[in-house]
Amino acid sequence: MIEEIAGVVHQPAGTPVGTVALTHGAGGNRDSPLLVALCEQWAARGFLAVRYNLPYRRRRPKGPPSGSSAADLAGIVEAVATVRALAVGPVIAGGHSYGGRLTSMAVADGGLRPDVLTLFSYPLHPPGKPERARTEHLPRITVPTVFTHGTADPFGTLAELRPAVALIAAPTEIVEVTGARHDLRSAELEVPTLAVEAALKMLA
Repeated sequence: MIEEIAGVVHQPAGTPVGTVALTHGAGGNRDSPLLVALCEQWAARGFLAVRYNLPYRRRRPKGPPSGSSAADLAGIVEAVATVRALAVGPVIAGGHSYGGRLTSMAVADGGLRPDVLTLFSYPLHPPGKPERARTEHLPRITVPTVFTHGTADPFGTLAELRPAVALIAAPTEIVEVTGARHDLRSAELEVPTLAVEAALKMLA
């Protein structure tokens, strides 16, 4: 446990080859099944992985984000720096939905510089409101980025996501999860494995 970022550490069997910092979506917390499975997968690959709560979730255990997102952005930068200090090697940062979007904003405009950015169910727009696209900062992202996205996600279709991903000025990959909605649950695909393998390919 890392108290200052409310982070849970997944240790690899041996000396870590790198670090991973992942955070949650707007209604969730660090204990979401997706984050747990992702961190276990990263630890199995030799990385020290941490799933952490955003500042708004540290303030209260339930409910959506409140107030300015600036505190959550600062919390992401702090969390990744804290995790980066735990071991040498490449750093992977990202998150699910709101947490991923804010991590991408920290990379675009907040000085955050991971080796790979990994985004799960990027909330391209509010459900049913494609005109409110959350893409303005994407051209300022200059690190390799992986998007893991369900084909039935109401926050953005694959057809909408592809041109948004193309705005990023770095290598990108989309991991398509057939039939999955925003929670990325799939009975057929090992989503954490696919996402981690895509990020490792970016590192290579």
